[in-house]
Amino acid sequence: MAVNGPLSATAIVANGNTLTISSASEQRALTGGEKAAVMMLALGDKYGSPIWKELDEIEIKQLSQAMSKLGPITPTMLDDLMVEFVTKVSSTGALMGNYDTTERLLLAVLPQDKVNAIMEEIRGPAGRNMWEKLSNVQEVVLANYLKNEYPQTVAVVLSKIKADHAARVLAKLPEEFALEVVNRMLKMESVQKDVLDKVEQTLRVEFMSNLTNTQRRDAHEMMAEIFNNFDRTTEARFVTALEENNREAADRIKALMFTFDDLGKLDPGAIQTLLRNVEKDKLALALKGAKDQVKDLFFGNMSARASAMLKEDMEALGPVRLRDVDEAQVYMINTAKDLAAKGEIMISKNKGEDDLVV
Repeated sequence: MAVNGPLSATAIVANGNTLTISSASEQRALTGGEKAAVMMLALGDKYGSPIWKELDEIEIKQLSQAMSKLGPITPTMLDDLMVEFVTKVSSTGALMGNYDTTERLLLAVLPQDKVNAIMEEIRGPAGRNMWEKLSNVQEVVLANYLKNEYPQTVAVVLSKIKADHAARVLAKLPEEFALEVVNRMLKMESVQKDVLDKVEQTLRVEFMSNLTNTQRRDAHEMMAEIFNNFDRTTEARFVTALEENNREAADRIKALMFTFDDLGKLDPGAIQTLLRNVEKDKLALALKGAKDQVKDLFFGNMSARASAMLKEDMEALGPVRLRDVDEAQVYMINTAKDLAAKGEIMISKNKGEDDLVV
């Protein structure tokens, strides 16, 4: 391209898909998006076409928008851009593709929130930012770590994670320490980025790197939960087989399982709460196959009229399939667990050890 006059007084101006010359006296720094736009304009249709074909619709629109607002680009600016590009490529002998370079490139042409969403999907769960990861850490584990940190650090962490999770963590901290954290959070203003980065880096190095060891769920507890969802025939088959191969494991799993018979250990208040939250037809079906002491416990926590009606419903069912009874009993067990998780009832397998002494 021929340019008349001194280079400092000429400029390349984006005009559609062509480059025209105009006068300009000022040099200016280019953003990442502008650099991409200049490069594509300089390449022209012939050399730029293969690149355009690799871009999606959103990228094309954003690059086109950057071109339309480009303004004058002096030959010196173009030369500097070409030198910068060649230098970066030749300094390593090749282009290096990784998460960081990809993110930097995307930030040149996309808004921050869109880049975050794209990088989150590319990296997967392991690439989530620190605060999202912390929101999935059990409150007990996180509280045990944070209780050894400075109250101000804890205040920063709790201000960055989800509110409901922060509340659960705060409740697990020692009362005096938790109160100090609350006061720090009330007085806390915007946190400087370098401070936030430092906290995040510390958590990543000292906490998240060891999290897999502290978070590992007890295998027997996990199997007990699975066994709880078996019908009684399948449960008996697996328990019997396991007893023959590993008696200790079988005993531990059975001790951790919460069965329908364990509902007989609920206190009257818990039974009444459960009765209010189960469907009547499921209750009749579940009690149809229950032991007498469990039946009597439920009947005893109902009014005489309601108890009589339930007994009539059970008789009206006639013979029922064992599988249907099992499903109804699993439904009641899960309902009881849900109520316990909400704090509405207390369930225990060890009647006597957890009784209240007045």
